Amino acid sequence: MAIQGFDYKGFAQNLAQQALELIPKDFNDNQKNYVANTLLNFATVAGQALYDDESLGFNLDQAIMVTQIIAEWSFHKSVDLIRSGIPQQYWDPIMQKIAYTIFEIAKNAYHQNLPQDQCLQLIEHHVKKTYLDCIAELKDKNLIDEGLMEKAASQSNIDAMMQQQVEAEQAAQNQTVQQSAQGVPAVQSNSQIQSGSVPLGADAKVLKLATLAMLFQRMKQEKVQTILNKFNPDDAQSVIKFMGMPDLNSKVDAGAALRCLQEIKTNLPGVNQNITPSKVIAKIQNVAQYLDKSQMEHTLRLERNKVKQFVFSALEGEYYEMPPKVANIIATHLEDSV
Repeated sequence: MAIQGFDYKGFAQNLAQQALELIPKDFNDNQKNYVANTLLNFATVAGQALYDDESLGFNLDQAIMVTQIIAEWSFHKSVDLIRSGIPQQYWDPIMQKIAYTIFEIAKNAYHQNLPQDQCLQLIEHHVKKTYLDCIAELKDKNLIDEGLMEKAASQSNIDAMMQQQVEAEQAAQNQTVQQSAQGVPAVQSNSQIQSGSVPLGADAKVLKLATLAMLFQRMKQEKVQTILNKFNPDDAQSVIKFMGMPDLNSKVDAGAALRCLQEIKTNLPGVNQNITPSKVIAKIQNVAQYLDKSQMEHTLRLERNKVKQFVFSALEGEYYEMPPKVANIIATHLEDSV
């Protein structure tokens, strides 16, 4: 039976329409059309495959997620290819390999019931690896030179957009601090924001509860309930009331909410608490049993200098400063290359 309610054609068109607003303004019409059409084509093909193949056993949420992931990476990597300077006749084969990789990795990850965060990390790792491998293959076939290969390898539209987002969030936080210094409240007045008997004022705890409510509005109900069961009953009730406010987002200052999210994230138990420097170093040193130094250098030839420094420091038993999550992805990449 096909996935009920999954209008993959309409969904793909909607994603393509949204992407039009994000395409770099300096692209010419041909480049803009390539990005939009590539996203639309791959999202449609993936959606149809998920819709038609009953053996995959995907539900509606999973089908939407996989289609959206393929659309997003199609957008980012097509932008990277355009910025790379690689001739256009090589773009489609590279994009096809990337889309196929995402589909296969996502399919296997969901069948193994991997958590969504791990699934996304795995997909990101293999997308970047496939992209770099394709570029290296062009160089090995003498279709592009060393300089063009390095330029293409350095492109990362997703990193650039994330950096822009960080800068925008920082600007919002700075604005909030300035407003606070001038006596301007970070949140609207109590008379404007209330649900039942729970007002949302400038109180830090209440603001955190409202921020959590905005997050929970985007989560599945069963997950929300599991989290709320661990709350103080009064706090849980407050969050539920805030979740019932359809215009909550517009009534909480964005900068204040971002600061709350950062504080909440800082105080959460470490997601990567099992990823220790010693474990990452051991993984990399284990790879060294199968690759000598020259082979290791060849494997890392397209990586950034910090990545190379991190790996070769680990081989010497030293941990070059790197976020645990990133360090683990690098170590896993090396393991996969053996």
